[in-house]
Amino acid sequence: MRFSLNWDEVGQIALSMVVVALAFSVRDLFVSKEQFIAYFPVILIGVGSGFVLHELAHKFVAMRYGAYARYQIWESGLAFALLLALLTRGTLVFAAPGAVYIYSRSLTRKQNGIISIAGPLTNLVVGSAFIALYLFAPTDYIAQIAATAASINFFLGFFNMLPIPPLDGSKVFAWNFLAWLILAAVLAIPTFLF
Repeated sequence: MRFSLNWDEVGQIALSMVVVALAFSVRDLFVSKEQFIAYFPVILIGVGSGFVLHELAHKFVAMRYGAYARYQIWESGLAFALLLALLTRGTLVFAAPGAVYIYSRSLTRKQNGIISIAGPLTNLVVGSAFIALYLFAPTDYIAQIAATAASINFFLGFFNMLPIPPLDGSKVFAWNFLAWLILAAVLAIPTFLF
């Protein structure tokens, strides 16, 4: 099956990315307008790499198994993300603005588990790449972007590994407890260190 995105799906992914970035940026807004303006592009890079690549990983793996997969926005999730961030002044972020919906009559529990683990694994890989960039960054600004992007990727991966439906962790847990435990633990370490 050919990997493709239509313009409606691209628009929904872009809107979700901006809303999640705003939710992560609310803390800066409460500090000052200038800080929000300065840091929002940095957070957008982190969310763009973390959220978009996470969802595309699900879509790509599902399509490799012959399933139809499409990103669909969740309006209530978007609204809740912003509202919770505003009410907690940015200390709590709920990052579930939508999901890749997979349509197939023949996916096994293992295939569904592999599709589900693909997103958090992508966050781990991307977060690790940003850590390498941070360590060898030629400027402080690039180091700051890299550290922020790594932190967001690790958080998104860990959050999605919670074994609570409909999060990825619940499907991975149902497929392979050991795979769930290892990835959740590996993502927890940098999530709480950063």
